[in-house]
Amino acid sequence: MDIATLMGILVAGILVFGSILLGGSASWFISYPSLMIVIGGTMGATLINYPLSDVVSVFRVTRNAFLHPSHTPARLIPMLVEMAKTARKEGILSYEKKLKTIDDPFLAQGLQLAIDGMDAKDIEDVLSTELIYLEERHRLGAEIFSTMGSFAPAVGMLGTIIGLVQMLMQMKDPSAIGAPMAVALLTTFYGTLLANLLLLPISGKLKVRSKQEVLTKQMVIEGVLSIQAGDNYRIVEQKLKAFLSPSARDLRSLPSGGQQQKTA
Repeated sequence: MDIATLMGILVAGILVFGSILLGGSASWFISYPSLMIVIGGTMGATLINYPLSDVVSVFRVTRNAFLHPSHTPARLIPMLVEMAKTARKEGILSYEKKLKTIDDPFLAQGLQLAIDGMDAKDIEDVLSTELIYLEERHRLGAEIFSTMGSFAPAVGMLGTIIGLVQMLMQMKDPSAIGAPMAVALLTTFYGTLLANLLLLPISGKLKVRSKQEVLTKQMVIEGVLSIQAGDNYRIVEQKLKAFLSPSARDLRSLPSGGQQQKTA
């Protein structure tokens, strides 16, 4: 679980809710018509903008904002280096019976292609194509959340106009002005809150997660190609470390023993 995402939502929610309580009753900020306008309008505009299948699929991508990637470079490098050692000693075919125990489908696919005897260029083409479509799926998910984040404040302004019209139409009765005025203000509040504290931050986190996953899969491609070529494990390690920043390369890699037992 990504603590930063949960912490950000909790901190923002607590501070906003706390400031509301310090200024008066929380019930003042509850307006069901405003919620209906903002949530309904935002979802409606999103469904108009994207096919239903894309909007539904985005909720599966959302979990990436709350979960850590399954393989980080710190664990991936020693795992691939250990695989290179084994393949150099026992041959790439030694992994044929171990593929089902590898928990990374992308890595298992790459090793399977190498075991099947495909050329390095063909393996790279197949895995790179897989990576391109992965990036596209992730890009679409982040884009939908970003679009929703742009729609929400605009729909909030629409609700404000509705509330103002309702208020102006009842100017002869001062006692009836309060409810329309609340709708006018709270829809803008809800739209701004939803966009800036939830939708746009999730879009940003999905973009970061996508970059991290693409990096790890590029490392897998390089590792598989090196393993197939029979490169020395030290060469494999240096190739994979080239994907990391200089400061990250200085950090000692995590022990690969436990991970290797799981994947080999």
